[in-house]
Parts: sequence; structure tokens; C-alpha cells
Amino acid sequence: MMRRLLRSPLVWSMTALLVAGAAFGLYLFQPWKLWVDVRVQEELPQVVEPRWEDPTTTPPGPILLAEGEFVSQEHATSGAAQLIEQPDGSVVLSIADLDTSNGPDLRVWLTDQSVDPDDWFVFDDGYHVELGTLKGNLGDQVYEVPADVDLDRVGSVSVWCARFSVSFGAAALEPVPPTD
Repeated sequence: MMRRLLRSPLVWSMTALLVAGAAFGLYLFQPWKLWVDVRVQEELPQVVEPRWEDPTTTPPGPILLAEGEFVSQEHATSGAAQLIEQPDGSVVLSIADLDTSNGPDLRVWLTDQSVDPDDWFVFDDGYHVELGTLKGNLGDQVYEVPADVDLDRVGSVSVWCARFSVSFGAAALEPVPPTD
């Protein structure tokens, strides 16, 4: 009886369907990433002045434009983010001491959305710019901000899971007032 059952096309079809479903689930959720951390230790720019307003002189180094602390959303997240203008006029996003969960298809986004720890889904609703794939879920990392990004519209940074359209964590970027 058992031998006949194992030779049944229905049993083989159900087995194939279960294996395909399990493979798809593993691909989609990538659960092993919950136990695998990727640490990044890039050199962060050292800010010399909060902001430089004197157009007759050149700032001696990187200038802090905006900053904020990460708050947890879909996953526990902490760290600090800074928008920094380099002496050559380019802008970078500096993320210090990031600590979040690893996950599938994580990206770094600059957005115009406000940060609410209970609202993980809003960051793709308005203006957003992807700076790239998250380099690691732990440590220090730097991302170049494209020259065409409208920094006046940017109000936050999100560690965005593109696979599930949720934010793992986000930081409101508060502008730093200029110094004289």
C-alpha cells in the first residue's frame, strides 16, 4: 500500500509543489540573514565647522549640513546620520555606528518624509533618492549623494527594504544653522 502511494503522480506532484514553495520562500525571505551580520568600517569625514556662510573664504574641511539619530521601525535600528559637504562641493551621507538587522535587498534612501517610529511604509510615497545598497548592517559607512539631489527637499534617511517596501529604521535630518 505504501509503495503504491509513493508511486502515485499526485504524491510526486504535491512533493514537487512543496519543494518549489519552500525554495521560493527561502529566496523571498532569506531567513539566514537574521544570523549573518556584515560589519563595515569606512573612514568617516571629520567635520570642521557646522556650516560655512562666508563666500569669500574656502572652508578648511568638510561642513556639517544636517544630522539626526536613527530610530527603530520594522527592526531595531540605532546609529547617527550626517549630511556633509566636502571641500570640493560634493555631498556625502555619513552613517556612524549603524546597528540594524540584516535583510534582503536593503537600500539607503534620502527622502522628504518625516520619521515616525510607528509608520514604516511612507518613505516611498514622496520624493526619495536611492544612494545604493546598504553596505553592511553594522558599523560606519559613507554614501555619495548625487549632485542633482535637491537637498532642500531631503528631510530623512531610511534603511529601506526594497523587497517588502518597509523601513528597517530611519533618521530625521535636522539642518544645522550656519555659523558666521
